[in-house]
Amino acid sequence: MTGRRVSLSDKYDVHRPDVFLTGTQALVRLALVQRALDHQSGLNTAGYVSGYRGSPVGAVDQQFQHAAEFLNKAEIVFEPGLNEDLAATAVWGAQQASMRGDGRYDGVFAMWYGKGPGVDRSGDVFRHANMAGSARHGGVLVLMGDDHTCESSTTAHQSEFALMDALIPVLNPANVSEIISLGLHGFALSRFAGVWCGLKCVKDNVESTASIHSPLLFENSLPQFDVAAGGLNIRPNDNRHEQEIRMHRFKLEAVKAYARENTLNHVTIPGAVSQADKPRIGIISTGKSYMDTLQALRELDLDEAACNQQGIALYKVAMPWPLEPQGIREFAKDKELLIVVEEKRSLIEFQLKDILYNTDLRPQIIGKSDEKGAVLLQPEGALNPMQIAEVIGTRLVTMTRNNAVQDRLDDIRQVLNRERDVLGVQRVPYFCAGCPHNSSTVVPEGSRAYAGIGCHWMVQIMERNTEGCTQMGGEGANWIGEAHFSTTGHVFQNIGDGTYNHSGLMAIRAAVAAGTNITFKLLYNDAVAMTGGQSHEGSMSPYDIAAELVSAGVEQLVFVSDQPDSVEKHRLPADVGVFDRGDLMQVQKRLSEISGTTVLIYEQTCAAEKRRRRKRGTMIDPPRRAYIHPDVCEGCGDCGVQSN
Repeated sequence: MTGRRVSLSDKYDVHRPDVFLTGTQALVRLALVQRALDHQSGLNTAGYVSGYRGSPVGAVDQQFQHAAEFLNKAEIVFEPGLNEDLAATAVWGAQQASMRGDGRYDGVFAMWYGKGPGVDRSGDVFRHANMAGSARHGGVLVLMGDDHTCESSTTAHQSEFALMDALIPVLNPANVSEIISLGLHGFALSRFAGVWCGLKCVKDNVESTASIHSPLLFENSLPQFDVAAGGLNIRPNDNRHEQEIRMHRFKLEAVKAYARENTLNHVTIPGAVSQADKPRIGIISTGKSYMDTLQALRELDLDEAACNQQGIALYKVAMPWPLEPQGIREFAKDKELLIVVEEKRSLIEFQLKDILYNTDLRPQIIGKSDEKGAVLLQPEGALNPMQIAEVIGTRLVTMTRNNAVQDRLDDIRQVLNRERDVLGVQRVPYFCAGCPHNSSTVVPEGSRAYAGIGCHWMVQIMERNTEGCTQMGGEGANWIGEAHFSTTGHVFQNIGDGTYNHSGLMAIRAAVAAGTNITFKLLYNDAVAMTGGQSHEGSMSPYDIAAELVSAGVEQLVFVSDQPDSVEKHRLPADVGVFDRGDLMQVQKRLSEISGTTVLIYEQTCAAEKRRRRKRGTMIDPPRRAYIHPDVCEGCGDCGVQSN
């Protein structure tokens, strides 16, 4: 055998079919493959990618930046947005580039990325842009990053319903490989039906790693479809009433026609039964839950042959909304029971009932609840294969009295019911060693503060008299309303520099306009620390922020730093005092006594980012270290308390 030469850049070489990459890197490869396929087809297209980072798509911007060499050659522009809705508007603009005849390319395919809250925030743009449509040789993918278990978010998200409200179809990949294959279908569908197309990105896929087979090949078929006059794609001088008619009468029907023509939803286990006395059970699942269902069947010792023998069929849904009806009706035919396995709220199940209601097909349907209304596959949190196996196994045993499945079911129930030992201590998240928030989030005794989006959100689980958090960019606006009805005369509001750059300025302006007694503590740590230490779009300095805030009309602005001697005071507006972080308590007390909206800019670089920069040689590694000598330490623990 001869060994193949490999390199880290193979994943972005579209001519290498077998690659090892992460789900995030698969998104980069998807864009490169789309451009290469267009080139093969004789199309002169370009690409555009914009959005705003956040788990589980927190590293998308970093991966696109790392792949700049490949993207530049493929004429794909990566341009991170200031926030999600402005990025979505820019993507909308990319679809307009060729519709007036003055475009430099035949079309521009585009990708927007954002986590669940960003999807919510961008709903207005999505609705307008989707109604307007996509370019004939362009197309748009909406990469919706959903944190189902709320591991790195303030709320759990399921973004399909937000896209459904904007009438944007949704594709749900089951693994890393399908991020590319379904992504290509998403672009093709977007071009054909003149719609934007969602691509669900959950952490189980986009944050995982896999070896995949990804040849430079894409086979699809466009259905015969009667389109509206002038076609379905974006056009100039479009009438809003005609857009609505076009969407409901033609575009959504074109979406379902594409899904049917290309069998996006299809049977993976037929459930063939030779004996008439065997049950006829159909399982319907999508995305990550489909992989969990396969694992659940393995836990029950049911491979494909066993499923066919037992009368169990499996239907894989790649496009959960809108659910293509013809394939569903064919699958439901002759089934006694349909089990729908999907995470979070019911999306497929309610469509399934709607599709089958006015037909002769009336199988029993269970999923989120059983036939008596009891909770079955809960909508909160996440599902796991053992839960799914119990539901499938219970039904199969009830219908067949299968002893082998009963034995496996007993084992599974033991695992599910096993009590876990509870430790006497709890490990809670805390700031990194040297984090500026260890100092910056302390408030004077008797004062209280509100938290904000960012690492400093964790201050709520510490003894800092800080509680309450709004959506990103709403920090402090809650106190505008509460202050009228509270006996508390003043509060502090923490807000990160990333949030300020994203949308936070508007909340401060609102507080100024309302004359609210509040002090915003703007925590400038020089990095978007939660998602990897990226710099802010536009690289806004604390001096730029100070000038903007003074212009916004705040009553007083002060500047606190861990290195006050290095602050360039001449770059600050007049009358802005500069203080050492050791003076933080006195400064905060003075600001709390001033009527109106005040701001304290606390400048100290993120500790994790300091370590990165020192390793890279871009920041001086200080010669002095604090050291606790074991022969001197009395073990009082005060150092831990003081440093948090």
